[in-house]
Amino acid sequence: MRFSFLVSAASAIAFASLVAGEAAEATASDVLSLTAETFESAVKPESLILVEFFAPWCGHCKALAPHYEEAATALKEKNIKLAKVDCVDQADLCQTHGVQGYPTLKVFRSGTPSDYTGPRKADGIVSYMIKQSLPAVSDVTAANLDEFQKADKIVIVAYLPSSTAAPAAEFSAAAEKHRDDYLFGITTDAEAIAAAGVTPPAIVTYRNFDEPSTNYPYPVASANVKEIEDWLQYLSIPIIGEVNGETYAIYAVSGNPLAYLFVDPTDEKTPEYIEALKPVASEFRGKVNFVWIDATKFGDHAKALNLVEPKWPSFVIQDLEKQLKYPYDQNTAVEPKEVSEMVSDFLAGKLVPQLKSEPIPETQDESVFTVVGKQFEEVVFDDSKDVFIEFYATWCGHCKRLKPIWDSLGDHYADVKDQIVIAKMEAQENDLPASVPFRISGFPTLKFKPAGTREFLDYDGERALESLIAFVDDNAKNSLKPAVKIETEDASQAPFEAHDEL
Repeated sequence: MRFSFLVSAASAIAFASLVAGEAAEATASDVLSLTAETFESAVKPESLILVEFFAPWCGHCKALAPHYEEAATALKEKNIKLAKVDCVDQADLCQTHGVQGYPTLKVFRSGTPSDYTGPRKADGIVSYMIKQSLPAVSDVTAANLDEFQKADKIVIVAYLPSSTAAPAAEFSAAAEKHRDDYLFGITTDAEAIAAAGVTPPAIVTYRNFDEPSTNYPYPVASANVKEIEDWLQYLSIPIIGEVNGETYAIYAVSGNPLAYLFVDPTDEKTPEYIEALKPVASEFRGKVNFVWIDATKFGDHAKALNLVEPKWPSFVIQDLEKQLKYPYDQNTAVEPKEVSEMVSDFLAGKLVPQLKSEPIPETQDESVFTVVGKQFEEVVFDDSKDVFIEFYATWCGHCKRLKPIWDSLGDHYADVKDQIVIAKMEAQENDLPASVPFRISGFPTLKFKPAGTREFLDYDGERALESLIAFVDDNAKNSLKPAVKIETEDASQAPFEAHDEL
């Protein structure tokens, strides 16, 4: 019976916690340390093994280490091994496996690698690797039905009159596609079907949050892969759940706007604040995803969403696609009725986003023009000028290295400022208006807008002065030759461009 290999992530972690009590006395690690000499002999014989490629100096690797060790101990009883490779000591081995950043985790099946796409916390690693060890669809019987229903955060069971009855094929295809995301089971056991209280064909999702079980609401026999996965994606998002580094991807993939309730977990009223917004979250489910977030841990994120004061609870809506922010007035108590009205106005397009902007500089003495949010449309959308703008972050090392080159670029075109603007904007201190057809996802980002257009060209070339100048000269609509004044009797005569002699 295939399900005999399954234990729940919670059970595995419980086992790990028992072992942890003796950790002080133990000196051996449950994570295998591999070298170029031992890698193939250790990895190739394993039907399933997870390998971390790390660097000792890497902060993210250090943060992962205790979770990785705990997961290795929890998975040991299931004969699922975890290993690691020090990429400073074993640089050639890491290069052979295409490692470009740290930590990089790869799942190997009999020596064949694939990218690890699971969480980076112990319970998430355990859950992910257990799913990897199972077939895409597990056999479920009356004997293991109850255990299987509780074996993971989201479990889906198809109850069918026979193994070939519809939608068995579509259900299995959905399972193959989403085996990393959910746990799938199938049963034709009459006793199991009776215990579940369903009439086949039926598909039921079991969750450890919100409603514990939900029946597939459409005709089951005709269900296809797309319909099944859309339904599961909908159910995978809690009515109002916690968002953090582990869960953010679930919300980002959905594409829906995020409605954040920032709370202080140490406040004894926090559960009341969350519960009070649950009816509102249910009202807009499927259109806006409601979440709560630890304001003490993610205070910087609150600032990025234009919540200026550290007052909790606070509420803000974020349009993920356009990266626009709509904060609730922090001088007003967060009330369900007002939140509901605000979300309705947001969906109706009645809300105006709040744009963060630094003050407009009193002077512009440098050859590179400093753009702020309030001035963006006025400066960058000036049809008479070509504009080459750098979006940077103050903390960004690459941006710091680019600065003297970008300043030199500004100096190069200083005599033609009436025709081209070399500009820069601190993208984390200034929001882009809704009229801008792109969002910033990395630093530095370089964009060129030819004169007379609203089209932005990406610059992806070398960050050398010569390359930047060549790009500008190739794409500018205006002439970049400086105007030369000619002495005439009419002092009001306008200067004209210099030109070659005939």
